[in-house]
Amino acid sequence: MTLKSNPVLRDLLLKHIGPFLFCFFSIMFILLMQFLILHVDKLIGKGLPFGIVIELILTNLAYMVVMAIPMAVLVATLIAFGRFSEWNEWTALRAAGVHPWRLLAPVLTVTILLSVGLMLFSNLVLPASNQKARSLFIDIRMKKPGFDLKEGAFYDGINGYTFLVKRIDSETDTLYDITLYQKENVDRYQAVIRAEKGTLTSEPGDLLTLMLYRGSIVRFLPDQTITTARTEQSEFTRYRITFDLSELAFSRTNPDQRSQNDRTMSSSIMIAVTDSLQAQKETELNGFYLRSNAIITSKAPRIWTSNGAIRTSGSTLQPFESRWMALQEFENPIVQNQTLNRINSNLDQYRMDLDNTLNNAKQKDERAASFLVEIHKKFSIPFACILFALIGAPIGLLTRKGNLGLAAVISSGVLTFYFVGVIQGEKLADRLIISPFWGMWGINLIYLLAALILLWKVRQPVHSFFTRKVTGHGTTR
Repeated sequence: MTLKSNPVLRDLLLKHIGPFLFCFFSIMFILLMQFLILHVDKLIGKGLPFGIVIELILTNLAYMVVMAIPMAVLVATLIAFGRFSEWNEWTALRAAGVHPWRLLAPVLTVTILLSVGLMLFSNLVLPASNQKARSLFIDIRMKKPGFDLKEGAFYDGINGYTFLVKRIDSETDTLYDITLYQKENVDRYQAVIRAEKGTLTSEPGDLLTLMLYRGSIVRFLPDQTITTARTEQSEFTRYRITFDLSELAFSRTNPDQRSQNDRTMSSSIMIAVTDSLQAQKETELNGFYLRSNAIITSKAPRIWTSNGAIRTSGSTLQPFESRWMALQEFENPIVQNQTLNRINSNLDQYRMDLDNTLNNAKQKDERAASFLVEIHKKFSIPFACILFALIGAPIGLLTRKGNLGLAAVISSGVLTFYFVGVIQGEKLADRLIISPFWGMWGINLIYLLAALILLWKVRQPVHSFFTRKVTGHGTTR
């Protein structure tokens, strides 16, 4: 039974397109709104160009696509197969002896192609998009807010100055009752400038000119002695100050010049990093083995005479009895004590070296595990498209309902359990409790087992507890 020769299968496949597109764009909209709510405080109040905000949104759409496609596959499969069963098309095909796998074949083929494409997208497009988004976030965070004076509020956005303006005429851009606190640097003294009125004028080259009228300047001059403080006060009718606003302008950084993490690397790069970490770990362990062997085989200091006997510091001293048989070989208690102290010192050094080596090895294992988890995640989540199709089809056939509400309720439970399993598996793998493979693929194997059980259930000729059985006197659940 092929797709071209059987209009039923073609109709079943077409039933997926509408729900899939609707669910995909709905989920993308929800994820986009969540992103804007979480990061709106980083975007407003900085005078960012509109194009920068759009670019930031576009670069973050990549991870939303990876999340939305498997969800849309599940909901679309539930709706399509639910309608197929609700309209008794599945009953007719099952009566004709059609196996569920033949019914699933066209849907599964498209889902496999979609999963493979999503894997390539996660490995090639998503890391570059995450790197650009990360770099853009850093550039936005480093940008200072724009020059924005407000009445009765301090403003210190310009380096070296603090403004306080009592009233602002928005129509003429005239400032009234101005207080300007000037900080000290190599070119000027600390000062407080007051003026009755002032005007702001933009100049070429990111310059801003403040023209003050009728005011005074109090400068705080350097002290000549410890107990003497000098101030200088002058009056002015007109006073001009020019500010450099170039530091307030938004500047872009090349994303390739920033460091990368596991979310911004492709699988090939992360594999190379894990191999490097493993090589470093083996080098450190080999170095420890060499050092520990030197410590264990190092000899205690002995003082030899010309005839080859051990020279003692005092002939009247006798060696003490020790539970260590090696110490019994020395004929002087001083040499015995020196040897024992040397051994204790070597053992302390060995323990410290062992702890440092084990800690470094554990850190490298944890870092390598985080990379391996990310590598498996790039394939395990796209593979979930196939699993959701295998699970959604039998559930839809058993429920015999193809409405969006029931599909949304069922998919919510399935997706919640799946992503909780992914998150917990990632945490356990990062902590080296389980391997990265089981951390990312364990939940997939559970869902694959559940899908096979459901498909076996659909194949049985008995009624499901989801369906109704007609009797002679009525209907029962």
